[in-house]
Amino acid sequence: MIGNGKKDLAVIVVRDADAVVAALRDELARATDEVRPGLERALALAEARTGAADAELRGRWAARRITAGGYQGPLDSVAAVKALRQAEPGLSLRQAVQLSREAAAVPSAKP
Repeated sequence: MIGNGKKDLAVIVVRDADAVVAALRDELARATDEVRPGLERALALAEARTGAADAELRGRWAARRITAGGYQGPLDSVAAVKALRQAEPGLSLRQAVQLSREAAAVPSAKP
């Protein structure tokens, strides 16, 4: 096998949903009746994303990067891997394949 055998992914998952939820709760506590419905909806959306697995977050990111250049096909195809590597040239082939598989596994990420 060619390569050094490392399976590290180049994508770092940043979890700031807790901070976003806290900020939305603070704003909601001071909100007027006019803006309250929008803040309540934003809070519900942020809370729904708080427990997302790392693979799901990476998959969503990869799906956005794959489709940013106009690619419309299956997210785990060879063409999707190529689109991802063009969008993110620093990714190895192995990393791009793994990320495209994670993108395809996220139901909301499918085109």
